[in-house]
Amino acid sequence: MKREHRILSVLWQAFPLAPRSFLLCEDAGVIGAPFYVMERRRGVVIRRELPPAWAENLAVRRTLSEALVDVMVALHAVAFRTIGLADLGLPEGFMQRQVTGWAERWERARDREVPAIAALAAWLGERVPPLRDATLVHSDLKLDNVMFADTRPVTPVAVLDWEQATIGDPLVDLGWLLGLWLDPGETTVVFGGANAALLGHGEVPTRVELAQRYETATGRDLTHLAFYCVLGLFKLACVMEGSYARFRAGTSDDAYFAALEVGVPALAQRALEFAGGAS
Repeated sequence: MKREHRILSVLWQAFPLAPRSFLLCEDAGVIGAPFYVMERRRGVVIRRELPPAWAENLAVRRTLSEALVDVMVALHAVAFRTIGLADLGLPEGFMQRQVTGWAERWERARDREVPAIAALAAWLGERVPPLRDATLVHSDLKLDNVMFADTRPVTPVAVLDWEQATIGDPLVDLGWLLGLWLDPGETTVVFGGANAALLGHGEVPTRVELAQRYETATGRDLTHLAFYCVLGLFKLACVMEGSYARFRAGTSDDAYFAALEVGVPALAQRALEFAGGAS
């Protein structure tokens, strides 16, 4: 909470989609836990389905999809040093720490063998790309972490959930989004995809189209984009395996976690498909 407040107390100056945090209170005696007071934004957060007013408008689906990339482009252009966030993360060695750290997290979380995960950890470890430039990274930038205006035109009004934000490789954000993005006609058994609410009625942009939009806007080299997609899926598999392990141990009775018995291997398999298509 303290980290998120620190980010949001200054980021609004350079990135208007970040709601401003006004006050941090670390005294748990006030309301029973530490808290911060944040500016309120009004709009729509899309999770499982589109609002009824948008559901039959096929153009809205493309607008929402492209807006996610445009938000990402704007975030990665923030001059984070000028607003006092230069020490939010350590860019040097960022990608190597991502790979090593998440592989170690897998070893701590797992209580079964998932051969595909071991293969992915090895694949990632052999292909860590150099960091070309460091930017502010959200680390969980996806459809349901962006709030949109509930009037036309459909435009973003806020980006939420900043607790994982850091300074590092901007392509981590792009790979996270695209790894779980379903192309039209594509299906998966894992979590419905990052854009599940947009599917089913007409076309949405493909991963290639969204990557091209980002590349055109930023000029960044996306040669190793598959690496970042694989990394995002690998990270999610590690998180989900921890939830499944708690379910197996009886410390969580959430029936949803039972589906992770097959869900985690399916995530790993999807990641292997990205890895197989990499150059």
